[in-house]
Amino acid sequence: MHHLITLIRQYSLVLIILVIWQFVVAVGMLPDYLLPSPWQILHALIDDANLLAHHAKYTLATAFIGTVIGLALSFVLSILMDLSRGFRQSVYPLILLNQTIPTIAIAPLLVIWLGYGILPKVVLVVLSVFFPMTIALLDGYRSVSVDELNLFRSMKANTYQTYRHLKIPSAMGYFFTGLKVALSYALISAVVAEWLGGYHGLGVYMTRVRKSYELDNMFAVIFLISFLTLTLIALVKWLERHVLDYQYKE
Repeated sequence: MHHLITLIRQYSLVLIILVIWQFVVAVGMLPDYLLPSPWQILHALIDDANLLAHHAKYTLATAFIGTVIGLALSFVLSILMDLSRGFRQSVYPLILLNQTIPTIAIAPLLVIWLGYGILPKVVLVVLSVFFPMTIALLDGYRSVSVDELNLFRSMKANTYQTYRHLKIPSAMGYFFTGLKVALSYALISAVVAEWLGGYHGLGVYMTRVRKSYELDNMFAVIFLISFLTLTLIALVKWLERHVLDYQYKE
C-alpha cells in the first residue's frame, strides 16, 4: 500500500494532465478525431492488445540485442580509452560526432545498405547506446582517486586486477546511470528504424495505423512505448539497488 501511494504521488502531475485531457475532449473543446481521449486510447490498447504484444516482442528483441552488443563495445572501448590518452584523444571526437548525427537521418541509409531485416535496426540501436555507456564508464574509471591507485600499485596489482577490483566496481554507479539513458535510446531507435522498413515491430504498427488515420491506435502505441521504457528503467533501478547493496556488503 505504501508503494502504491508513493507511485501515485510520483505520477500525480501525469494523472492531472490525463484528467484535464479527458475533460477537454469530452466537452468538445477538441474533436476526438484530432485528439482521442485517454479513455479511447485505453480502449484501443485493450482491443489491439494481442497485435501490440506481437509487434512489441520484436521491438524489445531488437532493443535488447542492440543494447547487449552496445554494452560489450562500450566496455572494450572505455577501457582502451582509459588505458591510452592518445587513443582517447583520437577516438573521442568520432564518438562525439556519432552522437550529433540524428537517428532519423542515418536510419534510411542503414536500411538501404543492410536491407529490411533486423540487422539495420540492431546497428542503429548499437550506435545510439554505446555513446552514453562509453562516456559513463570512462567517467567511472576516472573517478578513482590517486590514493587508491597508488595503493593498488604498492600491492603490485596488475592491470586486470586494478580494473577487476577497483575501477570497474567504482564505475558501477556511473554504469547504471548510463544504462538508464541507453535503454530509452535503444527502444526509441528500434522504433525509428522500424518506421522506415520491416515486417514486424511497434514502428511498423505505427506506420500502418498512421496511414489509415487511426489516431487512437497511434496514441495507444505511443503510450505503450512510454510504459515499456519506464518499465525497463524501473528494472535497471531494481538491479542497481541490489548490485550496489551487494557490492557495499562485501
